[in-house]
Amino acid sequence: MTIKLYNSLSRQKEDFEPMESGKVSMYVCGPTVYDSCHIGHARSVVVFDVIYRYLSARGYDVFYVRNFTDVDDKIIARANTLGITCDEVSERYIKEFHEDMDALNMMRPTLEPRPTGHIEQIIGIISILIEKGYAYAVDGDVYFSVEKYHDYGKLSGRRLEDMVAGSRVEIDPRKNNPHDFVLWKASKPDEPRWDSPWGPGRPGWHIECSAMSAEYLGQTFDIHGGGKDLIFPHHENEIAQSEAAFGKTFVKYWVHNGFINIDHEKMSKSLGNFLTIKEIVKTWHPEALRLFLLSSHYRSPLDYTDQAMQEATAGMDRIYKTLARVESCLGAPVSTLGGMDGARSITDQTDTGRHFFEAMDDDFNTARATAILFETVRRVNRLMDANEENPAPSNREQIVEEATEIRKIGEILGIANLDPDVYFQQKQARSLGSRQIDPSWVEKKIAERKLARKNKDFSAADAIRDELLDMDIVLEDRPEGTIWKMKH
Repeated sequence: MTIKLYNSLSRQKEDFEPMESGKVSMYVCGPTVYDSCHIGHARSVVVFDVIYRYLSARGYDVFYVRNFTDVDDKIIARANTLGITCDEVSERYIKEFHEDMDALNMMRPTLEPRPTGHIEQIIGIISILIEKGYAYAVDGDVYFSVEKYHDYGKLSGRRLEDMVAGSRVEIDPRKNNPHDFVLWKASKPDEPRWDSPWGPGRPGWHIECSAMSAEYLGQTFDIHGGGKDLIFPHHENEIAQSEAAFGKTFVKYWVHNGFINIDHEKMSKSLGNFLTIKEIVKTWHPEALRLFLLSSHYRSPLDYTDQAMQEATAGMDRIYKTLARVESCLGAPVSTLGGMDGARSITDQTDTGRHFFEAMDDDFNTARATAILFETVRRVNRLMDANEENPAPSNREQIVEEATEIRKIGEILGIANLDPDVYFQQKQARSLGSRQIDPSWVEKKIAERKLARKNKDFSAADAIRDELLDMDIVLEDRPEGTIWKMKH
């Protein structure tokens, strides 16, 4: 089977053929670390995390680079607001980024470079561009001359002659062309600065990715990814400066994920619908958020709503209830029953594995892949229904095989690999926290109900049960005592 992926440059699906057999080089633009990560960041990171996992599962040795932008106007502004250094700002939000991504079960990339550690490489590329006549220095700034690069606009489809300058920012009269972009910025007082042939300053945004990708992946590499919002100007400018400097094709395959809206509106701080990852996972289990982000094809727009998250939560509950049911019936964890040894162990020798591969080989179609996962869940439940108490040997073998496939697919998608009890405990803790319910208070009410029943005051006992039920707390009376759980 051949992987086909949509190339934003050619605007069509292409057979994926990496430059070196068995190896994949991939660069994804990471965050500018000046604030907390929002759900838009989460979608991009989840998309490329699954691509990374899937390519690895298909046997490729993937060298995955995702950068942090740790010097930028926004970082400087935040540092001034907080009264701390730019380094302290970037370190704070890099740490928070990792906490958010760990919560969402992201694999760490091979490398996470920062431009502040690659000033020498950045200056080197800018020097080449000046020497070749593609860039020019003015008052300590250095600009790229877009007119000198004749393929400018090939990624975004924009023609230079049709672009209108000055619609959002004031035109700098020092530029040869209003669309020329900065490679090196002369530093202002109290800003981070590095020595350069053009005076003290700092790198522009676009040049950092060209320098770091060339340093670790070479002057041409396989996959460059990011959100659609980066196509222009960031990725367009990366292409221009890299190909002008090195005289080679910069990237073989450009991959871009779609936008996220909040309740059918564009996410914006001004609209008050700006959702951080930390806020979301206080209410919803991280695996439900991850499933929601994978429920649509990565290139499609995605609308975040409470209803969508309730559906994703119900989906995760269904998966874990099925796994718990299998383990209860067969008396062992699914991972030990099937001999699962990680994502690489999934094969196309089963119908489930073959269909999953077909979905993912078709431009990493996680919408179809998750549908296949739930079809497998339904099939396992039907098998369990057929003879739950004492499965026949052939039935048992099929249950184990299908349940193991659920775990294997889940490992590639980054979901459904917790112990079911752990998942439901984590979900309940979030539900209690979002409702500001103290578990010790619930236990106290259960003790009061137990005493009321002992005293045959059944109306009081029923009143306590109803009070808890109104708070979505369900009681289950068992021989060993009363347990409780959240209804949703």
